[in-house]
Amino acid sequence: MSTETYEDALKKLGELLSKKSDLGKVAASKIKKVTVELEELDSNKSSDAVERIKSGFIHFKTHKYLKKPSLYNALAKGQSPKFLVFACSDSRVSPTQILNFKPGEAFVVRNIANMVPPFDKTQHSGVGAALEFPVTALNVENILVIGHSRCGGIKGLMSIEDDAAPSKNVFIDNWVQIGTPAKNMIKQDFKHLSFNDQCSYCEKEAVNVSLGNLLSYPFVKERVVENKLAIRGAHYDFVKGTFDLWELDFKTTPAFSFS
Repeated sequence: MSTETYEDALKKLGELLSKKSDLGKVAASKIKKVTVELEELDSNKSSDAVERIKSGFIHFKTHKYLKKPSLYNALAKGQSPKFLVFACSDSRVSPTQILNFKPGEAFVVRNIANMVPPFDKTQHSGVGAALEFPVTALNVENILVIGHSRCGGIKGLMSIEDDAAPSKNVFIDNWVQIGTPAKNMIKQDFKHLSFNDQCSYCEKEAVNVSLGNLLSYPFVKERVVENKLAIRGAHYDFVKGTFDLWELDFKTTPAFSFS
């Protein structure tokens, strides 16, 4: 396969035309043809994306929205979800699909590696707001943090060396290091395991770190103490098709396991 760059090709073409100026009209015709083909290719890609969006909405409206008018009429008046769910942005692990949540049933927050940072008025205000609103304004009764198998964010966390040079990733490394306590524990307690196995354990332990961080938010801790809010961790394994659920007791052993 040729590794010639666009600039190399243009340079060669320029050199050829400088030697054989009579080829100018032929070159212009060829370039025009290639330009048209590239424009059509770009247009087709854009069209494919737009058509996918259109067909997706039409399917939703036909098979869901129009078939459940009472549900959507009620949602138009407001929302009162029972669940606040923190899940990973990974395209393979949509919590509404996994747990069959209906519209209005769960307030969902998704980010890299499903992490909840500790309370800090000066940092991560996006997550803080996404936590504060459903807890204080919507009065959700449950918070669920869901980790998952083969998580790229956790793999990135576990790959960060303590003395490593700054990464080329501007945001990712800084974000996933919220889970550093989990990484340190796994590296210490499971150092005899392979890297992939360590990552599997860290996927669950990082959830426990987030559960602990949730209690650093005063409005969350207050409701937990008053038994108005329950906090749980979970892990979805899309390779095995299993879902582990545990209470706020910081145990990696699940209280319930579904398969």
